[in-house]
This record gives sequence, structure tokens and C-alpha cells, in this order.
Amino acid sequence: MPFLNFTPDARSAGLGDAGAALGADANAVFWNPAKLVFAEKDQGLALSYTPWLRSIGVDDMYFTFLSGYKKVSKNDVIGLSLMYFDMGTIDFTTILGQPAGSFNSREYALTASYSRRLFQNFSMGVNLRYINSNLSGNYSVNGVSLKPASTAAFDISAFYQNEVRDDITGKGFKWAFGGIISNIGGKVTYGTSDPAPIPTNLKLGTALTLYTDKFNKFNFILDLNKLMVPTPPVYQTVNGVVQYNGINPIIAQGKNPNRPTLSSIFGSFSDAPDGFSEEVKEINIATGIEYWYNEQFAARVGYYHEPRLKGGRQYFTTGLGIRLQQKYGIDFAYLIPVTQGSPLAQTFRISLIIDIDKKAKSAEVDDADDSLE
Repeated sequence: MPFLNFTPDARSAGLGDAGAALGADANAVFWNPAKLVFAEKDQGLALSYTPWLRSIGVDDMYFTFLSGYKKVSKNDVIGLSLMYFDMGTIDFTTILGQPAGSFNSREYALTASYSRRLFQNFSMGVNLRYINSNLSGNYSVNGVSLKPASTAAFDISAFYQNEVRDDITGKGFKWAFGGIISNIGGKVTYGTSDPAPIPTNLKLGTALTLYTDKFNKFNFILDLNKLMVPTPPVYQTVNGVVQYNGINPIIAQGKNPNRPTLSSIFGSFSDAPDGFSEEVKEINIATGIEYWYNEQFAARVGYYHEPRLKGGRQYFTTGLGIRLQQKYGIDFAYLIPVTQGSPLAQTFRISLIIDIDKKAKSAEVDDADDSLE
């Protein structure tokens, strides 16, 4: 279920897929729910859309994300999100190549969030998530029966920020740190194989905001990511043939990947066949720079790096953002691969944001009441 770690929104997508410590909006439900208590507005909504794999001629795949939050008190926030990945229509055939039906493959995750401020500058958050992956329906073809996979999972996160700023000149800085372990949950199976772990992920991030005056600011963002799942071992071979001890292949280097969930998560820091050097290569880097003018216009650039032997996704990103009336926003991001032939080439994202400030709304009502007197 790789879609669980897809970057959902255009703002972070323009920053190299970084966002664990970025300023909070409705998309924090995905990035780090602990940030929600530091959101400037009382409530917010966000909707994002990403056409998928258009560069290789796929025209019926897309990824969308809907999220929102509501402050129930100064120190408590709740949120909801729906992540949906439509993988288009797949056609089934028999052994003889005859048509055997078709199905619209899709996956989704429904998440409920809670965030609480524990100290003035520190908060924690949790997500509870239901995940469903329906790749082929309850379908049987060529004697193979497939079924949808589903499971429950949770995230736990933390966030800290501290700001120093001169009220007169507007100059100053804010430093933030965020971390989240996401998709901690049970293994899944589609009915044809042994249960496999979902993509549990550790994300640690920091963000430095520099205020040059009352109108201009820069955000410098950095995230480190590591999947907390078993690394495939190296099996013993003779003349290229894997050797078995009974029904189990003999492991030459690394650890048995068929471990319980918690053992898989915590053992993911020490199970790589090549030891510590390979563990380091499993860390992905996401970084970006964001410029804001008067909290109304934003320009973004970023870079994402995944080691070549661990997937090799390496690309630059760019993006723009506009905020209107301190309430409405639109963000756009575009991905530029480092290597030619990447299926992610020409990927773009677009996000719509609505922020609602209860204080501002109350002030409008008071002004209206005053005008009637």
C-alpha cells in the first residue's frame, strides 16, 4: 500500500515532499497532527488532486486527499481526512488470452486525528486510520482467488516550535521540530500470499523561518524519512539456485523478514544485510525553501533524494501559492525528475484551502450588530 506515503498536498510537494515541521494547515492531519494546535485559524479544510503517471500514457489514475480540522479548545484539536487512490481499470484474461472481465482498482484510507498542547510550545497528536485496498474485487481467474485487503493503523507524532520576533520591525525567526511514526498497524493479504506489512514510516523534520521584515519571510525545510519495515535478506545460493532448509530458504545475510509487526518495526534499524551502511542508505532526504510575501504570495523549490539502490527516486520540485482575504488559498506544484524516463515526470498537484477564523467571524457579526444600532 505505497499510497499511504504519497505526498497529498501541493504546498509540501513544492518543497521536495517535506512537511513534518512546516506551519500548520488542514494538511497537517497527514504530515503531523500534533501541529494542528498551532494552526492560526479556528478551523480549516483542504482538497488536493494529483493525476498519476500521465507521462507514461496512463489517463485513468489519480490521487486525491480531503482533510479538515476544528479547534475544540485552546489546547485541543480534532481532524478528519480521506485519502483516495484510483488506479484505473484493469482487464483480466484467461490462460488462453480470452477476456475474463475488468475491475476499477482503488485504495482509500479514512483517518481521525486528535492533537493536544502539553506545554506552551510543545504538543503531541495521534491518528487512527482504517485502510482498504481493493485491487481486483472478489475475483477468481485462472484458478487464483483474489480479495480486498483491509486493516487498521495509527500514527503518533510530536511538535515543538519557538518564535522570537520584534513587534516593531517584524524581524525575527521561528524554529520548529516535528516527528511522526505513521501507519503502525497489522499486516495485510490479498488472499494469495503470506501477510505483508503496511509501510510504517518514521519522519523527522525541522523548519527554520526567517522574518526579514513585516512583509517578507523565508522557510527552510528538511525532513528525513525511513521505512520501518523488514529489509529483504540475502539468501544462500549454489550456482544461482536458492538453498532451502525444509520449506524455508536459508538466509546468508540479514534477518528473517517474516516477523511479527512490532518486531518488524523495531528490527528495521538493524536487519539490513550490509549492516549499518545499508541502514543509512534507507534514509530518504526531503528539503525545500519557501518564500512568502505579505502572507499572500508564495514561491517554492525543493529536492527529494532516495538512494539509487533503495528505489532511486530523485527529483526537484517547484511550486506557487496564493492566499486571498486570509481565508482562501490555492497551491500548485510540479515535479522535475533528475533522470530521464522516470514515470513520475510531469507530475503536478493542485490544492484548494479554506481557513475559517472564529474570532474574525465573531468580529464581523459584532460590526453588523453595531451598524444596526
